[in-house]
Amino acid sequence: MGFISLDCGLHPSEASPYIEPDTGLWFSSDSDFIQSGKIGRIDASLPKTLKSYVTLRYFPEGIRNCYNLSVKQGTNYLMRVTALNITPKFDLYVGPNFWVTIELEKRISGQSEEIIYIPRSNSLDLCLVKTGTTTPMITSVELRPLANNLYITESGSLKGFKRYYLTSSDTILSYPNDVNDRIWEPKFDPEWKHIFTTLEANNSNGFLVPQNVLKTAAIPTNATARFNITEELDFPDDEIYLYLHFSEVQSLQINESGEFDIFWNGQQFDKTISPIYLRTTTIKSTTPVTCKGGVCNLELIRTKNSTLPPLLNAIELYAVVKFHQLETNENDVQSS
Repeated sequence: MGFISLDCGLHPSEASPYIEPDTGLWFSSDSDFIQSGKIGRIDASLPKTLKSYVTLRYFPEGIRNCYNLSVKQGTNYLMRVTALNITPKFDLYVGPNFWVTIELEKRISGQSEEIIYIPRSNSLDLCLVKTGTTTPMITSVELRPLANNLYITESGSLKGFKRYYLTSSDTILSYPNDVNDRIWEPKFDPEWKHIFTTLEANNSNGFLVPQNVLKTAAIPTNATARFNITEELDFPDDEIYLYLHFSEVQSLQINESGEFDIFWNGQQFDKTISPIYLRTTTIKSTTPVTCKGGVCNLELIRTKNSTLPPLLNAIELYAVVKFHQLETNENDVQSS
């Protein structure tokens, strides 16, 4: 698979690598990838989930502390960093380029950040940079190779903003449901009706959307109503790419049809959508857009020829991150 899964701060007395009980993935200690920092455990008051989230590595010394990871140049990676604790605030960099600020005071259950990134060499530095009085810390580092023809941008990398599937369930999906170990959060609204199937769909369109995502969908409770989803951005000026996943979960009668148009921030997509029974269709924006006032609006509007309301199985939103410097920087050291 080519997965890299690091349990940060794993004690030397514990087995490494080990199998994460909930996912079946192998995790290794991070000690071979960084020479600085101290090991500890997450705050006892935080809910305990995966074994790989129990320990942490923290950095009381130095401004910039970097992991050095061996990767495959030119490969599309989903990189995920998780931090679980109470107070730290610090920045994450990919080499010399700013990625994101970790600000745990605003995240009661911790913070997990994703980026889809293509490294320009076989070595990748992931750096924690101290920006104030608190101590940077990290719980896990995960890299998942993706097909290079997915999540394509005009320029820059993609910072994960939202990824959810529409269901009345409260189950979070990842590996092994998703062979790429993307995390799918459940989302539902009182104005939606949940529809589902027990049958598997053809998901061979390249995105390999999990079967448990494709088996469930939402439609408006009012069959003639528009299907609306609104998302407020953390940073109003972000440029956003949209990915929508559709699969009809109901076998339609000969006199039934489901057809609708997609409007993204008021702009209509060129293609009218008619989801196919048990077959995946992915619609994506070809260029990034900004959302007026930082509020993104998706509307699915039933056509005059349709007898059924619009449906949606899942949605992904990514913000563009532009890295202007080469990732290898001779001034980067393990601790400075």
